[in-house]
Amino acid sequence: MKLGIVGTGMIVQMVGPNLANWGIGVAAIAGTPNTLDQVNELADQWGAAGRYTDYHDLIADPEVDTVYVAVPNFLHYAVSEAAILAGKDVVCEKPLASNEKEAARIAALAKEHNRFLWEAVVTTRQPNFKLIRDELLPRIGTVKISTCNYSQYSSRYDAFRAGEVLPAFDPAKAGGAIMDIGLYALTFTLGLFGEPKEARYLANIERNIDTSGICELRYEGFTALAICAKDCGAPSGALIQGTDGYIQMGTAPNRCGEITLHLNDGTEEHYDRSLPVMWEGEFREFCHQQDTGDLDECYRQLDESLLVSRIQNTIRREAGIIFPADKQ
Repeated sequence: MKLGIVGTGMIVQMVGPNLANWGIGVAAIAGTPNTLDQVNELADQWGAAGRYTDYHDLIADPEVDTVYVAVPNFLHYAVSEAAILAGKDVVCEKPLASNEKEAARIAALAKEHNRFLWEAVVTTRQPNFKLIRDELLPRIGTVKISTCNYSQYSSRYDAFRAGEVLPAFDPAKAGGAIMDIGLYALTFTLGLFGEPKEARYLANIERNIDTSGICELRYEGFTALAICAKDCGAPSGALIQGTDGYIQMGTAPNRCGEITLHLNDGTEEHYDRSLPVMWEGEFREFCHQQDTGDLDECYRQLDESLLVSRIQNTIRREAGIIFPADKQ
């Protein structure tokens, strides 16, 4: 994989130093005229020859075969569309797009052009998530209650309270809690249980954006809660309760760390298959699928992303949180 990175923000700076260890070369980086110094600094660190202040120029670079879209949410669709139309594969940071209509359009375009399109949401690609889904969940009997909580006080919330609106809390840029950390809690829950019969979002809204909230997902015989908060902190984790026992995870759902299985007979088992770096599992999967030409698995995962997007954005709008993309 010869990666062209669009964006120079925090996620790029965290993921970028590890790419070479996973067999991925960084061929180019694109920012804006205002971030050219940062583009050059990152390119120097990772040996990228291409250095651009316009993502169209990066997409046109013949040394780039895959574009990593790591820009604010409202730009995901436009950059991904341009890359696919130029014959590139795409890794797009979550969320895939500003709403489910955009997500469906970009997915259809990828399938039409036989391009790989991956949403870089780590949760379902973590070894511990797969352990819960495939091995532990059947052992706790009939599920009765599931709770997944990702609550993390955001440093950007201080600025928001002071009157400054950064992209993380800007409805014009598809911000808010459910579009950010809420996506991980939803992905965890929907990845285990599939599409719910009913869903709603009980949101705490300030200045037309959700700063925290609870997603209530009704299934046959049980209710699941996906909780997200950027305006207050709490221990994040998950608890899945069944008739024969429960599964407890003590980390945020993007990390999917250590797990404890408690059974009614007193059995207690501890597991942790975490990888050294949180993003390793997803990028290794992307590379394997690309190397083997496994579009079927890529598109299966893409359909999971589309389900999350459909639920996420439907309940967001029903809660009164409206983005410009919703009016188009």
